[in-house]
Amino acid sequence: MAHWLYKSEPSVWSWDQQVAEGAKGTHWNGVRNHVAKQNLMAMKLGEQGFFYHSNEGKAVVGIVQVIKEYYPDHTDESGRFGMVDIKAVRPLPNPVTLDEIKKEPALKDMILVNNSRLSVQPVTDEEWAIICRMGGL
Repeated sequence: MAHWLYKSEPSVWSWDQQVAEGAKGTHWNGVRNHVAKQNLMAMKLGEQGFFYHSNEGKAVVGIVQVIKEYYPDHTDESGRFGMVDIKAVRPLPNPVTLDEIKKEPALKDMILVNNSRLSVQPVTDEEWAIICRMGGL
């Protein structure tokens, strides 16, 4: 199974809000980048991803899971973009900051390090394992 990273500004949608949605989860809408759209389209039921607080905090703070595969985004008037539904799985005991990620040589090729603007991105198995370990899992 693939792994992913979802970026959200905490003032727009935070980890605490995601957790509050419980098992029913919520849709991950508003993506308007074609590369991010392709990533959403590639997601499969049950795959997990990191929940990353961008701009404020700049840290991986939790793990989410895909509970509904790609479907049309009701907020997109053009009809070109879609979304997936995700639910919170668990917080990272120790949030992993972007600075910590950048300092880890094994993560130098991570998309988060090299293309920080991409809102939905794949994470390799090795990157997943390293960040989970750094986060106390």
